[in-house]
Amino acid sequence: MNRQFDPQREAGNYIAPQGFYERNKNRPFLGTVNCDRNTLIAGEWTELKLDYEVGGAGLADGGWLKLAFKFYSDWALFQTSDPTAANYVSAEYHATGLLAGQTAATVQHLKVRFDQKGHERPFQKAILIDVVDGYLNPGDRIVIRLGDRRQGGAGTRVQSFVEKDFRFRMFIDPLGSSKFAEVPGDCVLNIVSGPLQQLKLIAPRWVGVETFFDVIVRAEDQWGNTCCNLPLGGALIIRAPGGVERVQEFILAEQGWAIVRINAITLEETGEWRLQARLHASPVVADAYVTCEAGSGIRPLYADLHVHSDDTVGTNDTRYNLSYGRDVAGLDILGYTANDFNITQRSWNEAVELIHSLNEPGRFVCFPGTEWCGNSSVGGDRNVIFLRDGKPRFPFDAQGRLLRSFEWNEFTAGAIRPGAWPVDELYAAYADDPEGHLLIPHVGGRRCILDWHHPQLERLIEVGSAWGQFHWVYADALSRGYRMGAAANSDEHQGRCGGGVPATAVFGSRGGLTGVLAESFDRESVARALRARRTFATTGERSYAMLRQGKRWMGEVFQSDPSLPLEYRLLGDMGWEDVLLYDGEQCIWRRDMHKELNYSTNKIRVRIGGARIKDRYRGAYWQGEIQINGVIVQDFRTFGFDHPEQTCWRKDATTLSFSTVTHGDTDSIELTLSELTEATIRLHASIQAYVKVGDPLMPAPFVHAPEVMLELKGKQLLSTGVFERELPGAELKISLERITEAPLPRDIAGSIDLTALNLDPGREHPLFITARQRDQSRIWTSALFLTP
Repeated sequence: MNRQFDPQREAGNYIAPQGFYERNKNRPFLGTVNCDRNTLIAGEWTELKLDYEVGGAGLADGGWLKLAFKFYSDWALFQTSDPTAANYVSAEYHATGLLAGQTAATVQHLKVRFDQKGHERPFQKAILIDVVDGYLNPGDRIVIRLGDRRQGGAGTRVQSFVEKDFRFRMFIDPLGSSKFAEVPGDCVLNIVSGPLQQLKLIAPRWVGVETFFDVIVRAEDQWGNTCCNLPLGGALIIRAPGGVERVQEFILAEQGWAIVRINAITLEETGEWRLQARLHASPVVADAYVTCEAGSGIRPLYADLHVHSDDTVGTNDTRYNLSYGRDVAGLDILGYTANDFNITQRSWNEAVELIHSLNEPGRFVCFPGTEWCGNSSVGGDRNVIFLRDGKPRFPFDAQGRLLRSFEWNEFTAGAIRPGAWPVDELYAAYADDPEGHLLIPHVGGRRCILDWHHPQLERLIEVGSAWGQFHWVYADALSRGYRMGAAANSDEHQGRCGGGVPATAVFGSRGGLTGVLAESFDRESVARALRARRTFATTGERSYAMLRQGKRWMGEVFQSDPSLPLEYRLLGDMGWEDVLLYDGEQCIWRRDMHKELNYSTNKIRVRIGGARIKDRYRGAYWQGEIQINGVIVQDFRTFGFDHPEQTCWRKDATTLSFSTVTHGDTDSIELTLSELTEATIRLHASIQAYVKVGDPLMPAPFVHAPEVMLELKGKQLLSTGVFERELPGAELKISLERITEAPLPRDIAGSIDLTALNLDPGREHPLFITARQRDQSRIWTSALFLTP
C-alpha cells in the first residue's frame, strides 16, 4: 500500500513555490552536518569548520541548535566574548537560493554561547545557537567555526588525548518548542598522537636474583599519548651496580602502538641496576631503576583497578583499553569498570567474556567490575570488583533484584529506574560472599561519604586517581576506626590507563597504581592479597613501599611487641625527600631528607598544592608571581607540572610567573639564587575555580581563598627552613622552603622506635607511611593495625 501523499494527483489546484515540494521531500527531514576535517592531532591548535544544512523541517523562529560532544573531552573551553582571542567560536547564516514564488527566510541573527552541561550525558558539552528574530528555510546553512581565526585568534586547542571516532553530534529544535531531535550522521573525527617527544621505560622496581621479568619501551608525544607506526631502532642499556654494561637492540613496532616488549631479562648481581632506553635516530632517552636482591621476597605486582571504556563514559572500546593496559602500560593487574547505571546488558556480557579470555596467570590478571554511582548523599561512589571466575552477580541477583544503583543511559526511554539504592542495599547484595567481592570507596565525581562502611566488603580505599590525590579520605577512614588499606588507580576515562597522563580538565592529576604483594601471579592469589590489604598506592610510578613490625606486614591486625621497631623501605626513581608516619589523621613522625643532607645556601623552592573542595570540579587554578629582589635569580626548574599548559616563565630580571592547576597534588618551582641572605622574596598568587558555567575568559575566584601574598627575607628563611601558609580548602596550601643540593636517595630504609612514639596502649593504632619524591610523586602504604 502506498502511504505517501501525492499532491500533484490528490491536492487539486493550489499555489506553492515552484519545485519546492520535489526538492524538499528529497532533503533529510532534520538536515545534515559535515566537517572540513576527518583527522586531528591530539593537542594541536587549529580552526575547525562544521556546516549544518537545514533539513526539510526548516527551523522555526525561536528555535535553536546544539552542537554537542562528550563531557570528558578536555578540548579547550570555547568562548564567545573575544573574537581576537583563542578558542573563539562563531556561527554565521548563509541562505540557499530561492525558488520562484518562495519567500526569503527572516532570521536576522544567530546568537552563540557555550555551556559545559548544555545537553544530556554523555554529550553534555554543547555550543548553543539561538535563532534570533525569524526562521530558516530548508537548505539554508549555518557555518560553525571552532577556533575562528579570521579576526586574529590563535584557533582552538584540540583535546589532548587520542580517540578513534570522536563525535560532534547536532541536535535541533525545529519547532521552537525546546524539544530536541538528533540530526542523523555525526561528524566523526579520528584524533591521533603527535610527533615523538619522549620515551617511557617500564620495569619492575624490585626483583629477585635471576628472576625473569619483561620491560616495555614506548614512544610518546608531548601530551603523553603513545605514538603509532614508528618503527625506530634503539638499544636497551642494562648497567650493573658495578658499572658493567650489556646492550640489547630493539625496534619499535612497525604497525600500531610504537612499543616494544623485551622479554625474559634476568639480573645476576644484587644492588641497584640502571636501565636506559635510547633511540638511534633521536636524542630522547628514558631511565628506570631495578633493585635486585637475594631471598624469597615477593615481587610487587602493579594494578589499575578502575578503568572505563566507551561501554559507558570512557574513551575507545573495551578491547582497546584492556590491550593498552597490558601491552602499553605494562600492567600486571587490571580492573575493568562499568558505570553500573549506564552499561547495557549486551555490552556487559561481551566485556565479561573478553576479560575472562584475556586473563592469563603469570602475565596478566584481569577482573570485571562495576562502579556503583549513587549520589554522595546516599553513600557515594563505590567500585565493586568481582574476584571469582565465572559470571558476576550483575545486573540482577538470583532473585531478580536489580543491582545497579539506578538504570539510565542515552538509549533508555522513560524515567530513571531506581535499583540498589542507597548504598545499604549494595552491601546487602554482596555481603553473603565477601571473599568473592571487593568494594573500594573512592573520590571521583561523586565522592564517597564514610558515614557508611562495610568492614567485610570494603577492604581498600582509593587515595589517588586522575581526579586528584586524596590523602584526607584515607586518613579520615582510618581515624574512624575502619580497617582499610591504600589503593590508587587511574579512574581512566581517556584511554590511557596504568598511571595515566593528566588531561587539562577535571582529570588533571596523574592516574595512580596499586602495588600488590601477592604470593603468586594469578586471580586467586591477587584477590587474597587485595582483601588482606597487602598493598601500597603510588601516583602512577613503579615505586615501592613496605612497612612492617617483625613478621607483621602492612594490612595486618595484631598485638604489637614494643621491643620491635617499625621497619620501612622505599624504592623510587627521582629521590625521596620526605617520609612521614601517620596514626590515622595525625602525623607522629617525620624524616626530612633535605634537612638531613644539609640545606643549600642559595637554593629555595615554592610549593603549591591541594584542592579547592572535596567534591567535583575541585581543581585549584593558580596564577602567580615570584619576585626576588636584592639578589640574582640564576636559574629555575619546575616539578609536578603535568602537561604543556601548566607552566612557569621569566617575566623579567626579578620575576617569575606561573600558571598551573592542582587537584590535591603538589607542584613546585625550584630557584637558584646568587645567595639567599640579602634576598627579599615576595609571592603573590590568585586561585580560581573551574569554569563550569560562564565565560572561560572570566573565571571565578575561589571564594574562600581568592589570593595569597607572602613576603619573607632570606635571613628569615635561613633560620626557619620553611614558611608555610595553609588555606581554606582540601589540603590547600602554599610554602617557601629551603632545599638541598645533594642528590636525594632513591633507596631509603630505616626503623622507628615504637616506644618513642608514646602510643596509647588502650586502643588500636592504624599506622601508615606516606612519602614524597622530588618530582612531587607520592606513595602510601597500607596501615599496620596494631595495639601496643
